[in-house]
Amino acid sequence: MSKLNIVAIIQARMGSKRLPGKVLKVAEGIPLLGHQFKRVNSSSLIDKIVIATSTGKEDEAIVSFCKENGIDYFRGSENDVLSRYYECAKKYNADVVVRLTGDCPLSDPEIIDKVIRLFQSSDVDYAANTVPPETRKYPSGLDAEVFSFTALKRAHEEASDVHDREHVTFYFWKYNNGFKTVQLDSAKDYSKYRITVDYPEDLEVVKFIISTLKCKGLFGHIEQIAEILDKNTEIEKKNSQYYFGIGWNK
Repeated sequence: MSKLNIVAIIQARMGSKRLPGKVLKVAEGIPLLGHQFKRVNSSSLIDKIVIATSTGKEDEAIVSFCKENGIDYFRGSENDVLSRYYECAKKYNADVVVRLTGDCPLSDPEIIDKVIRLFQSSDVDYAANTVPPETRKYPSGLDAEVFSFTALKRAHEEASDVHDREHVTFYFWKYNNGFKTVQLDSAKDYSKYRITVDYPEDLEVVKFIISTLKCKGLFGHIEQIAEILDKNTEIEKKNSQYYFGIGWNK
C-alpha cells in the first residue's frame, strides 16, 4: 500500500478586521507566520506545508514572505476559503489535509501528529482537537484539523452556506452530514488558555510566550506554555475576555 501524501495547509491573510496584518506581526525578530512554519515543519508526519492566501492585493505581502523564505504558497478565493483549500489540496495532490490557521503561531507539532495518528487509526473522514468546542481540552491557538481529500471534495461540492464556505470545516462537524468524525482527548484540560492571535491583547500574550521560550531555550510544547502562563497570571488575563470561536457567526 502506497504512503498517503499528507499536506498541511495554513490559511493566512492580511485583511483581519480585528488585527490587520496579524500573521506578519513580528515577535523576536521573526514574523508570526515564520514562527508557525518553523514549528509545523518539526512534524514527523507532514510531507508538505503550503501557505494558502488570497488573490487580494494586500496579500502580496504574504506571497513575498513565502518567496523570501522558500515556502510553498497558493492563492485562491478570499472569502470562499473552502474553495481555496480544495484547489490548493488538488494542486499538491494531497490525500490527507491538515488544516491550520495563520493566527496560531504557537502550533505544536506533537499535537498535530497526534491528530494525524488519530485520524489514521480511527477510520474517519475528519479528526480535530478543538472542535466540537464544548468538549475540547486544548486551547484556542493549538487547533489542528485533519481530513481526507475525498471528504474535502464532497464538502466543496455540497456546502452552499456562506459561513460554511468561509470557515471550511463547519460542514464536517457542525451538522449531521454523514461525515465520520473524532476528537483528540487529553488527560489534562488545557482549554482555559488562549494563545491564538485575533486581537492586540492576544498579540501581547503570544509575544511574551515567544520571548520567554527563547530566553529559556525551550521549544514551547503545550505543557511548557501552560507553565509560563500559570506563573504569569497578569499576562494570561490580558486576553481572557475573548472566547473560543468568537466571531464565527459574524
